[in-house]
Amino acid sequence: MSVRDGQLPLDDPHEVLHRNAEHLAARYDGIVNAETVERVVFESYAALRRTARITVHLPSLAARFANERLTALAQAKGAIRKAVPEVLFVCVQNSGRSQMAAALMNELGAGRVHVRSAGSEPGGVILPSVIDVMGEAGIDLGEEFPKPLTDDVVRAADAVITMGCGDACPVYPGKRYLDWRLDDPADLDLDGVRRVRDDIRSHVEQLLVEILPTPSA
Repeated sequence: MSVRDGQLPLDDPHEVLHRNAEHLAARYDGIVNAETVERVVFESYAALRRTARITVHLPSLAARFANERLTALAQAKGAIRKAVPEVLFVCVQNSGRSQMAAALMNELGAGRVHVRSAGSEPGGVILPSVIDVMGEAGIDLGEEFPKPLTDDVVRAADAVITMGCGDACPVYPGKRYLDWRLDDPADLDLDGVRRVRDDIRSHVEQLLVEILPTPSA
């Protein structure tokens, strides 16, 4: 079911969050303690509730967000090995540019990179125009949602790409930082959003060349 469709969950959200925390605690047993897991789950829910206009299954979305954060936390601590490079895309609302970039890198990277995206001031939903033009490219964003920028995902990233969010992203040594100057899709018509999408594709293709190892002869 798309996060834009469906009915409001019938279960009490806090009961669902506790169950989700228990499941994640079992998944991260020996890696992240149960108290930290529960804190991250409830923090993630609170953060999404403040910004998201999506009310459908919000505890489940929070669990997805928390799972990404816990993986990032474990990676930053060295408790989980990074099998592939980690790339983080950040824009202001995580409703346009960074979502397109993450989706295109997932598509073009074909499992050779792991991608996250976030917003310094996350919006309520992904822009409909962005969903439309990505759909034209055969990429479905119906299950995605804006997420706030958190310290754990920055620490876990090998490359951090910002798009118009200024100094909102913390800087840590040993990481690659890039700033892509792209128009905000919120201010554009469909043709303009298509141009941004195609510009992002070109940037992503170049970044993949730069961060992926060259196949041996």
